[in-house]
Order: sequence, then C-alpha cells, then structure tokens
Amino acid sequence: MKRNFNQAPEYDHYAVAKETPLLEFLLQTVQGQSKTKIKATLKGRGIKVDGKCVTQFDFLLRPGMKVSVSKSKRNMTFKNRFVKLVYEDRYLVVVEKEPGILSMAAGHSSLNVKSVLDDYFRKSQQRCRAHVVHRLDRDTSGLLIYAKDMETEQILEHEWHDIVYDRRYVAVVSGEMEQDGGTIANWLKDNKAYVTYSSPVDNGGKYAVTHFHTLARTTEHSLVEFKLDTGRKNQIRVHAADMGHPVCGDVKYGNGDDPIHRLCLHAFLLCFYHPVTHERMEFQTPIPTSFRLLFK
Repeated sequence: MKRNFNQAPEYDHYAVAKETPLLEFLLQTVQGQSKTKIKATLKGRGIKVDGKCVTQFDFLLRPGMKVSVSKSKRNMTFKNRFVKLVYEDRYLVVVEKEPGILSMAAGHSSLNVKSVLDDYFRKSQQRCRAHVVHRLDRDTSGLLIYAKDMETEQILEHEWHDIVYDRRYVAVVSGEMEQDGGTIANWLKDNKAYVTYSSPVDNGGKYAVTHFHTLARTTEHSLVEFKLDTGRKNQIRVHAADMGHPVCGDVKYGNGDDPIHRLCLHAFLLCFYHPVTHERMEFQTPIPTSFRLLFK
C-alpha cells in the first residue's frame, strides 16, 4: 500500500521562559501570524514541544521547554483505511479501528494498529512508539487508546480501573430481546482450544460483569448497548450467547445469523481521566450505519 507523505517540514524554534498555555505562548512569540493561522498550524500537527507533536491549545508549557513551529503550510495528515486518528497529544493517541485489523501483531506480517501507528510516528518524525494498553478483537470495530511512552503505558496498565470510568459497546444480536435491560455476571475461563466458556459458580476463571440495555428490536434482531464492569476476553460475545441472543456474525459463539457479513460489535464510547494531566477525556463514535439500517 503506497502512501505519499510530504517532505519533512522546516521548523522555527523557541525557548520557554515561564509557565504559559501553548496557544498563549504562540500568540505572544510567533511574529507575523494571525490567531487563525496559528490555530490551523496547531490543528494541522505543525507544533512540537520538546520534539513531540502537540495539538492541545491549553497544553501547559514549563520553563526550559523548546517549542518548534513548522514553517510549511501543510503538515503530514494521518490517512489509513483501517485506522482513524481521533485524538493525539504527546502522551497518547485515541484511534477508531475498522473490523479486520488486529490491535497488535500476532504472527508474521499481520495487519495491526500498532504497526500502522509506529509507521505514522516514524514518518511524522516523532520519537516514540505505540504501546498497547488494551485490545479489541480483530473483527470488533471501535475506540482504542495507545500510549506513546512506557511511563504513560504503565500508568494506564496499573490504574486502568480507576482511569477508565465508562466504556460501552453496541451490538446487533440475534433474535428479539425480551428484556429492556439488566446485568449478567459469571466466571469466564478458556478451555484447551482457547474458547471462552462461562460458569455460574467459580470455576477458577475470572469474574465478569456486563450491563445491557436494549436500544431497538425487530422480530429478527436487537440493537443492544453493553457496558463493562470488567474487561475479560470475549466477554460481551460470551455473555450475549449466554442470554440466548449471540452477537450477529460471531463465528465462535454465534448461531450462524450474519446479516451484514461482519461481527456486529462496535466499541462506541470511551471515557477516561488522562493518565498525566488527569483531565476528563470523552470520546464517542456513531453507531455503524450498517447496524442502524437493520432497524429502519
């Protein structure tokens, strides 16, 4: 897959003398540029702080930091048919992935989000790599966080349950849901074939809690929102099957019902406290059109 990237842009460099929000610093320091132009450069990924690209207007600069401002009008934009860049700062990125791409490499030359991001960081001259924090199955679409350094990755990994305060998925399940909502909880464990199965009593596996809310239904299918208290492997897919309404297009736990020829599971909501700045970060993507069309 060939992609054309602009040549590396030239930069003007500035030293920070006192604590100032980034946009304020740029307006005071960069001569001969309007506020609109400076904002466009920020948004267009043309500002670096200590060598890392920053797009937040209110990023707090501290004395001794170095700010680099691109001289070129166009900066490299991220383009990939499997991955959409939703948010980026110097510590992390939030992406939305399409079905069919792994979260990280498995085996030889597999298409995966981590390598797409690493390629992008290299070509945009960012000295960092994508660190995997959590995963989505290959055929599940939706929102993911990747850390850009080990420190941020460690904070996210060790404090995940305190940092992430809302995570929701939407799924098309087979059949007409009887209940408007409820909670399913049991123990999940893999068998020797790596298929996850559930048990109502402790089977030495991991306890898993899923809340569900029915959004729409027909006689054939239901559109259901799932909220996780725990993030176990294949949790929603197993719990949906346990309810007698497996996720459509699920070859592992499903019943053969495959109305749109894909696993009908999408991670649409991700809310967390930034691991470094502690601000609330809330991201939401639309319910996939192909899901909605089944409930016209």
